[in-house]
Amino acid sequence: MAEEKHHHHLFHNHKDERPESEVVYSETTYAADGTGNYSQTTNFAASSAVDYEKEEKQHKHLEHFGELGVAAAGAFALHEKHKAEKDPEHAHRHKIEEEVAAAVAVGSGGYAFHEHHEKKEAKEHAEEAHGKKHHHLF
Repeated sequence: MAEEKHHHHLFHNHKDERPESEVVYSETTYAADGTGNYSQTTNFAASSAVDYEKEEKQHKHLEHFGELGVAAAGAFALHEKHKAEKDPEHAHRHKIEEEVAAAVAVGSGGYAFHEHHEKKEAKEHAEEAHGKKHHHLF
């Protein structure tokens, strides 16, 4: 009975194992080298088709993280605005922190917008891969 390795790591990545869908191609080229030996073999792997549904799901999760960042940074900006009004001694500091939080909220919104478009693109690729064709006229 062969002993099997069981790894119980949180982020264990099976780097040494090939997925079942991965295909290895072998290309043999021949070259004469004066001694009568001919042979040079090059192996390379071709991954299976891209899993667009998985990619779409990943972009959806990242879009939600961007939206969460917008909400968190916006809430912090409002909190700092309130503190600036209530603490006149440190009002300048609170106003600066409010502006920084607002800038982070805008950046996070841009990231969410970017991921939304990446998700739509992955969805279009998935539909094309499954035979659905879109004819864009404009």
